[in-house]
Amino acid sequence: MEAVTAGADARHAQGTGSKTIADLLPLAVEKYGDAPAQRYKIGDEWRDTSYAELGGTVKEVSLGLIDLGIQPGEKISILAHTRPEWTYSCFGILTAGATLVTIYQTNSPEECQYVLQHSDSRAVFVEDAEQLAKIREIEADCPELKHVFVLEPGDADIGDAITLDALRERGRGRDASEWRRRYEAVTPEDICLYIYTSGTTGPPKGCLLSHANYRAITDAVVEDSVLEGGDCSYLFLPLAHAFAILIQFASFELGVTLAYWSRDPKLIIADIAQVSPTYFPSVPRMFEKIYTLATSNIEDKEGLRKAVEVGVKVRMMCEAGEEVPPQLQQAFDAAEEQLFKNVRGLFGQRIRECVTGAAPIASEILEFFFACGVPVMEGYGMTETSTSATVNQTDGNQFRFGSVGKAQPGVEVKIGEDGEVLIKGANIFQGYYKNQEATEQALENGWLHTGDLGRLDEDGFLYITGRKKDIIITAGGKNITPANLENGLKQNRWISQAVVIGDRRPYLVALVTLDPEEAPALAEQLGVEGADVAAMAQDERVRAEIQKTLDDVNSHVGPVEQIKRFEILDHDLSQETGELTPTLKVKRNVVHEKYADVVDRIYSGPR
Repeated sequence: MEAVTAGADARHAQGTGSKTIADLLPLAVEKYGDAPAQRYKIGDEWRDTSYAELGGTVKEVSLGLIDLGIQPGEKISILAHTRPEWTYSCFGILTAGATLVTIYQTNSPEECQYVLQHSDSRAVFVEDAEQLAKIREIEADCPELKHVFVLEPGDADIGDAITLDALRERGRGRDASEWRRRYEAVTPEDICLYIYTSGTTGPPKGCLLSHANYRAITDAVVEDSVLEGGDCSYLFLPLAHAFAILIQFASFELGVTLAYWSRDPKLIIADIAQVSPTYFPSVPRMFEKIYTLATSNIEDKEGLRKAVEVGVKVRMMCEAGEEVPPQLQQAFDAAEEQLFKNVRGLFGQRIRECVTGAAPIASEILEFFFACGVPVMEGYGMTETSTSATVNQTDGNQFRFGSVGKAQPGVEVKIGEDGEVLIKGANIFQGYYKNQEATEQALENGWLHTGDLGRLDEDGFLYITGRKKDIIITAGGKNITPANLENGLKQNRWISQAVVIGDRRPYLVALVTLDPEEAPALAEQLGVEGADVAAMAQDERVRAEIQKTLDDVNSHVGPVEQIKRFEILDHDLSQETGELTPTLKVKRNVVHEKYADVVDRIYSGPR
């Protein structure tokens, strides 16, 4: 018990000493004051907002909500991109003692209506006129919805909606002591967040996450030293997602600067170079794109493989305190000059660590970045674990490529009899809102049934081997996990997405999409006129190029696990077309349903 108490005391000494997420920001303001809390771009200029300034804005928003009659425990939604105003709204809601409901900015009006109505939201913050239009379309079907706030109204006619500035003005007229009374009255057992799972299958479920849940995982991040005081985190992930919101909470817990993206996917890499973050949380698709950018013009693939091998070996030896032989050091120095330093430059000048989660990533990509001096640590968790449960760490070689790391402090992991990953801890959610049946299926004796299959090695590292619902059982009865095959295909420069199909079928096939950003280079290489993705999908020269990658992937697996045929779709999968989640995971059920005729055509044709 003494060791546990000492650990908790050490965490609080590093952070704010907060007991809930509601008092986290006010305590961070007291502790960090004039230190930069937020960094964001206006025009071509990056600007900083201090903790004191952030606290002042949040207080006004919170008191504005109180002035409108918002009561503790009432639900308020946010529908917006990741931006500074998202944070003002988030902590304004939480410090008023209300409960935050997140909505992805890519949601359709019907999806917004589902979340607002199902959660009984009393108010919603929307980003701009475009998001406001979604609410206007469906607000008649949301009887509990009383207020709409607009973060950036521009010149649009917003009717009876309230601008963020007007809400803040309301707050300025109230006594600041009301703010303190509200956030100090929040208890760890109160619900902090409703996060609706984006769902690769079925309708979204509202995960109930208490202040204690997110305090537990925030404390674990502090204890693991994932973030450190003085860091700068660059965030482009949607704050509606559990991963991004944990980064926000942990950043402010430790006095870290949170840098917000420019809200343009094409500017992410430029943003990173300009901001020069020390910490970059992301998803596999972003690292796959940077990997392609860094390696696409390297013709000597064998030389690249050897350079990565040398880089990994030398950095591992240095981590272990071992002396590097002169010949090996010489090879490393050459690779450093020709490759490694250029790759690091893509991440700015100060990068210490990146983290990836939400979907599988190929070990080869992790090894490449590690060799270059940009450790990308893979973690694992889900909304139901308040984001995280396991993580790899750079310190003391506490990582294994291909694993998702060890259990974080306060988290237990075990493997069920059927191979399912089970998780227990103070970070486990309280259940699904209005869905007792799903809650009982997910939670058993305090253990969360994740739906993922995995194994633990002798050192406690967790390896995810598949997903129970994604397992393909061929007509011959063979169980196959598609993720490894798909990752193999996506390592190709030209391929953006790959979905392997074969459940109850005689053999495996794949749906493949071309990367629109790389299509012009492929067209030039093959002598294809133009770079129209739809036309290229039908070109036999393009098909032959994809077949080469398919043959290489097939060469590493047995005959039953090989992909026999494929089809190139005429467009890339996207959130807008409903095929990807906001963290760029493929919605398999949507793809299977949407392209059922294509799949049938593949199987009906000649093998």
